[in-house]
Amino acid sequence: MSKQSQSSAVKNDTKAQSNPVIDAFLDDLWSSRGVSDNTLASYRTDLAHLNAFFAKRKQRLQDASTQDIRDYLAHRFELGYAKSSSARLLSSVRRFYRYLVRSGQREDDPSALLESPKQARHIPDTLSEAQIDALLNEPDTEDPIEHRDKAMLELLYATGLRVTELVSLTMEQISLRQGVVQIVGKGGKERLVPMGELAVDEVMQYLKLARPILLNDKPSDVLFPSKRAKQMTRQTFWHRIKLYATRAGITADLSPHTLRHAFATHLLNHGADLRVVQLLLGHSDLSTTQIYTHVAKARLQSLHQSHHPRG
Repeated sequence: MSKQSQSSAVKNDTKAQSNPVIDAFLDDLWSSRGVSDNTLASYRTDLAHLNAFFAKRKQRLQDASTQDIRDYLAHRFELGYAKSSSARLLSSVRRFYRYLVRSGQREDDPSALLESPKQARHIPDTLSEAQIDALLNEPDTEDPIEHRDKAMLELLYATGLRVTELVSLTMEQISLRQGVVQIVGKGGKERLVPMGELAVDEVMQYLKLARPILLNDKPSDVLFPSKRAKQMTRQTFWHRIKLYATRAGITADLSPHTLRHAFATHLLNHGADLRVVQLLLGHSDLSTTQIYTHVAKARLQSLHQSHHPRG
């Protein structure tokens, strides 16, 4: 059976094998831990697949041993799943079994001795400053939709927001007078991010000229509404980014996080401190931000070669 066929079979099994313990775990996360909807959906998928695997073996998810979970990881390896996918699964599994121990449903944690698969350090793809300029200059501000997109692109590059954070912005979260955006990020954590003069000017022009046309007298607190005066989806904006990249002649691989990576990379290129970038990106752990240190190292090498008498 192919990997795709087996994956489809697992999906069918997860629909047939519901587990109220998983539902209770997710409810606990939602109510007391401030976990995002996307994270909850990922946990639900991971645990549903694990539950289906154990159901086939006539086992209960909540009774699994360390070896049982290792068997499932080996099963995933045989199917060809990436190490990054298994690492995310382990995060879901660990939180689930810690919940069972905390709630008195188990005395031991079978995931405690499991090791995460070692992964190669992936340096995120980004764009050069010239490519960013070309992308940001592509929208036609005579068109209200493109004027909105121009403001969104400028704000995205100026702040390093996640696309989900950008499209969900409301009027209350932005202060043009102070030049800051208030963001509620992962886990419900709040942060204030400066916008920069260019982004402030662009958003100000958009609010004055384009947003009223898009709303067409419909009430809405969404900062960047769709033409139906609703919140845009992240997928829609991602398609808009690809449209402008194509028009600008940018052939590099893009992802929804490309401008976020460019924001961090270009800040470090111009001498920003790594911890400052961490705060701006909303990373809870500096190790997450350290993926960008290759940029800082390259900059130091360049400065050394340029200024050291024997460089």
